[in-house]
Amino acid sequence: MIAHLDGDYETVDYMGDRSILIYDNVETEEYPLHWHNAIEIIMPLTNPFEAVCDGVSYMLSERDVLIIPAGTLHQMKAQPGRRLFFMLDNRTVADNPALTDLSSLLAAPLLINADYDRDLLSTLNSTLKDIYILYSEFEELAEVRIYLNFINMLTRIREHQLSTANIEEDGKYSDKFRNILKYIDMNYMNDITLDDLADMAGYSKYHFSRIFKKYCNTTFIAFLNQRRIKAAEMLLLNEEMSVTNVAMQVGFSSLTTFNRVFKELKGGTPSEFRRLYRPPKNNN
Repeated sequence: MIAHLDGDYETVDYMGDRSILIYDNVETEEYPLHWHNAIEIIMPLTNPFEAVCDGVSYMLSERDVLIIPAGTLHQMKAQPGRRLFFMLDNRTVADNPALTDLSSLLAAPLLINADYDRDLLSTLNSTLKDIYILYSEFEELAEVRIYLNFINMLTRIREHQLSTANIEEDGKYSDKFRNILKYIDMNYMNDITLDDLADMAGYSKYHFSRIFKKYCNTTFIAFLNQRRIKAAEMLLLNEEMSVTNVAMQVGFSSLTTFNRVFKELKGGTPSEFRRLYRPPKNNN
């Protein structure tokens, strides 16, 4: 069940000083439309399961794996069966520049099933089982091992995507697009256009768009907006900075566009986000 819901924002109730939460869920209950700052992974153990993310329905058979990025609006109807919900603090991935190459995996929900790749699914099932055991026993360094398993899981998925899309063919795409992503990460606050990046890569706009989507599992504009909104979240914690100034600092030329994109990605307005994360006042 959702313990803390403010509007459609859920505060994930991690236990103690942990930054991971696992539900072994057998309740037939509804999960209303909500979002949170945790990465969520769903794996049904008995019976199929349906989740609706950003208005798109994902049908999971037993042992299928659905990865829901932080900030995604999603809901689940009341359904019988047993399933595992894994909740992991998004900051572990989002705030680590060494993991930039994995960021495209967390730009949109991703369903891994037998049609996607049977061997990869088997590997993910085994990894999630290991994570579940580590969480249940929770001995010293358990959380470190859990996140190492999680990063390894994302790496295996990314390697599969690159192999399937033939991105590594002659190395001609991988190096270019790795540099493109680093360029976006360093210049998201500037006026970056699809034409600019296509010229930089040496491709037509059409070809660049097609390869970018294969490489990043999302469109260029969606990737850019994700990066800008992630930066905006940090700036919004500074109450002395106006929302308009935040929008300009992260690369939006229009406050209206910033508000619209922020709400689409985070489920609430920048002002609502600021109120939710306002640090407590020191009464001393």
